[in-house]
Amino acid sequence: MYKGQAWLTLGIWAVLLLFGLDALITGQLSLAFISFATLGLAMAPAYIAKWAEIHVPRGFIAATTVFVGMTLFLGEVHDFYDKYWWWDMVLHFGSAVGFGMIGFVLVFMMFQGDRYSAPPVAISFFGFCFALSVGALWEIFEYGMDQTFGMNMQKSGLPDTMKDLMVDTVGALIGASFGFAYLKKQRLGSLTSAIHDFVKNNPRYFRRFRK
Repeated sequence: MYKGQAWLTLGIWAVLLLFGLDALITGQLSLAFISFATLGLAMAPAYIAKWAEIHVPRGFIAATTVFVGMTLFLGEVHDFYDKYWWWDMVLHFGSAVGFGMIGFVLVFMMFQGDRYSAPPVAISFFGFCFALSVGALWEIFEYGMDQTFGMNMQKSGLPDTMKDLMVDTVGALIGASFGFAYLKKQRLGSLTSAIHDFVKNNPRYFRRFRK
């Protein structure tokens, strides 16, 4: 698993591990917890892919690692959420685009790549719904953490939640639209190329796929 990862991914994993160990040795338990939690979440996609015997492009693993590090480590430990007003919006938008594409791929896999079993707009719509559902669950998680542990993940409360959901909606729509464009045989840069690479490298999940 480690051999197939990009140097960027391995480097971030190593940095998080070192930060966690240093915080543990110096008695900074909260920092150690966040560092190890970030490391675990960053490594999870690679382990899940290996367990499910799915070939995931190295670029996706690297992007996921960077995103998790930006969310938890930089956002919470280094307080980027308060330092930069746009930090939370960028992360919500980026994650929504990613989950829109992931949702599209998951539904497409259910049809074994048969684009004629369901119209492209329907597959893309379910991808959009998947991404928006993940965004809503995250807001519930933030509310639960604030209420249970006295944290301030929601910042301004309802206005912050609604802003996040609106950004999630736009990102989810864009992510699902890339899936739609892929089925319409339109190449729109690296994101449709990522879908193409995933389908190409996992043929057993797309037996009915016809280009």
